[in-house]
Amino acid sequence: MNHRMIVAINCHILRIVALFMLPALGISLFQGEQSSVFGFLAAMALMFLPSITQLIPKWRPKRRNLNAKDGFVIVAITWVLVSALGALPFVFSGYIPNFIDAFFETVSGFTTTGASILRDVEALPMGLLYWRSFTHWLGGMGVLVFLLAIVPMGRDAGYSLYLLRAESPGPQVSKLVPRTKRTAMILYGIYIALTFLQIVLLLLAGLPLFDAITTAFGTAGTGGFSIHNDSLISLSPAVQIIVTVFMALFGVNFNVYYLLLMRSFTKKTFNEEFRAYWLILLVSSLVVALNILHLYDNFWVALRHAAFQVSSVMTTTGFATANFDLWPELSKTLLVLLMLVGASAGSTGGGVKVVRVLILLKYARNSIQKILHPRTVHVVHMDGGVIDRGTIRGVNVFIICYLFISVVSVLLISIDDFSFETTVTAMVACLNNIGPGLGQAGPIENFADFSWFSKLVLSADMLLGRLEIFPLIMACTPSFWRKAT
Repeated sequence: MNHRMIVAINCHILRIVALFMLPALGISLFQGEQSSVFGFLAAMALMFLPSITQLIPKWRPKRRNLNAKDGFVIVAITWVLVSALGALPFVFSGYIPNFIDAFFETVSGFTTTGASILRDVEALPMGLLYWRSFTHWLGGMGVLVFLLAIVPMGRDAGYSLYLLRAESPGPQVSKLVPRTKRTAMILYGIYIALTFLQIVLLLLAGLPLFDAITTAFGTAGTGGFSIHNDSLISLSPAVQIIVTVFMALFGVNFNVYYLLLMRSFTKKTFNEEFRAYWLILLVSSLVVALNILHLYDNFWVALRHAAFQVSSVMTTTGFATANFDLWPELSKTLLVLLMLVGASAGSTGGGVKVVRVLILLKYARNSIQKILHPRTVHVVHMDGGVIDRGTIRGVNVFIICYLFISVVSVLLISIDDFSFETTVTAMVACLNNIGPGLGQAGPIENFADFSWFSKLVLSADMLLGRLEIFPLIMACTPSFWRKAT
């Protein structure tokens, strides 16, 4: 294991995150928010402190190569460190004095979950509101992907793929172009362009600049932090429609956008996952709209709210235009199922991912056919190709780990003695990086009443969900740290 390189990369990351606090610091200075200014300055100083190690020759990396194990370690350590230190502005400013609460809020931000412990979001100063929303944007594509995009880290272009694989969501990660750095730059280029486009459209729809920027951050990262206590309920229908569309767009595999930029309009571009994603989203929106029709003036209003909520839940964004906890049971059940399905692989969304669901369904069908016809050879096909056994095994292992973590988390959270609905959906909302659940974890509620123990469990769930389980599980396995003999 290349310990020195691991330390060097984490120092890089902390410096980058500290520099990203500068706009929030500038807003705080402009608004005269003295406590926030102190909070950001103190946090930035602590983030730069580990870089002192890079001034000591014996701590500088002699080898710049990394392997798969190093990649998982870096990702696990980076996300915990960034969340812990990113919480410090809230603590030092005094607006979230309890570190566990601040840690929960920041983990929720970076993992693009959107679960909050704040009872009154609007009480936060603008600088902290900006930083809170920006954690969504930075965490959406991934802090390490950003590092790969901007920081030259050696001549070996291949090793950085291990970082991309360890951080990027989905059962498999492929490079868009031969160089990983170029891939990361393309991904962030698309990400920035879509974010900028949404900001422009929100401004045209009448939102103030600060509101447009923070809303776009929450949408792009599929996070769902709002600067208003009622999420997006009080905003205009035009704004809600724009957010609906962009939530759905950010739930698409970014490879699709790259192929479209390359003017590729083939079945490879609009693959099975892409078609399934939009089919699920559209059909679910229609079903929910019909189910809640009696609650609204006409079908189009019901469809607007249904499409928004379905898009918000399936892409694991977590914005709300209505208290869907009061909707009929069919709609609530469907929304919970969509929480589990999630968005596309290679998007900023969370959940199990549509491609995994497709692979599991195809594998189950083939297994049933194998029982009926034991002498025939059955393989799982997708997009005209054969899914290798390694990928299928990886999906099965992921689901097993996912179910085990879900059961253990529910048991641990149940100590708080909330209702079964609250306990289960709180776990689902955090593990799938959605934000709101049902009951006391519903869209107009928050996680403030959960105990410090449950908040730590749910924070771990958010990190596990964002990193697709394996990096953190491996980092917590004793055998992972043993030297190979």
